[in-house]
Amino acid sequence: MLEELLALGHSGAEYDAWLVNIGDGEQFGSGFVGVNPNSKIPALVDRSGPTPIRVFESGAILLYLAEKFGEFLPTEARARAECLSWLFWQMGSAPYLGGGFSHFYAYAPEKIEYAIDRFAMEVKRQLDVLDRRLAQSDYIAGSTYTIADMAIFPWYGGLAKGWLYGAHEFLSVHDYKNVHRWADMLLERPAVKRGRMVNRVYGEPSSQLHERHDGDDFDTKTQDKLAAGR
Repeated sequence: MLEELLALGHSGAEYDAWLVNIGDGEQFGSGFVGVNPNSKIPALVDRSGPTPIRVFESGAILLYLAEKFGEFLPTEARARAECLSWLFWQMGSAPYLGGGFSHFYAYAPEKIEYAIDRFAMEVKRQLDVLDRRLAQSDYIAGSTYTIADMAIFPWYGGLAKGWLYGAHEFLSVHDYKNVHRWADMLLERPAVKRGRMVNRVYGEPSSQLHERHDGDDFDTKTQDKLAAGR
C-alpha cells in the first residue's frame, strides 16, 4: 500500500519498514507491544501529525492509509461497501488458511487427517468464492484496484501461485483460473514487486530487502548487494 501511494506521488507515504523477527520473539518486546498489544505483525506508527498514532491489524492499517491519502478506497456508497465487505472477508477467512490449514498440513508434529481435510475443504471453498467473484470483475471489489486486492493477494494469490505451504497440488490450485489471472495481473504492478521485497528474509538474495528506510534501498541494500559489498 505504501509503495502504491508513493508511486502515485504521495511523498507523505515515505516510510521506514523495520524487521520484527518473530522467530526470536521480538514481537513480545515492550516497544512492539506498545504499538500492538496483541503482539502480531504488521503494526504501524504514523508520526506525521503532532502526536503519533498507532494502528494495528493489516485491515485497519489499509483502511487508515486509504482514508488518510484518499486512494484505493471508493467514495461512492455501493462501491465502498463492496470494497470493505471483501476487506473484512479476508480478515475473517485468512485464519482458516494461515492458522488452520497451514498448521495442520505443514507444521503440526502429528498429521491429523480429519483436521487437514476440514481446513482444506474450507480453503478450497474460499478459493471458489474468489474465483467466482473474479469471473465477474477484473479486481476483487469491481473494476478498480483497491485495498481489498492488497489484503487478499498475499494469502490467496500466493496460495494460487504455489508459494504457500507446498500445498498447491494438494489443493488443486490450478483449477482456479480467475484467481490466477488476477494474481498475475497484480504481480505486474511495480509497487507490488517492490512491496514483496520489503522485510523479506527468504528466497533469492536479490529479492530480500530486510529493512527499507529510503526508496534507494531497493537499489543498494538488497541482500545480494550487501553481500557483494563485503
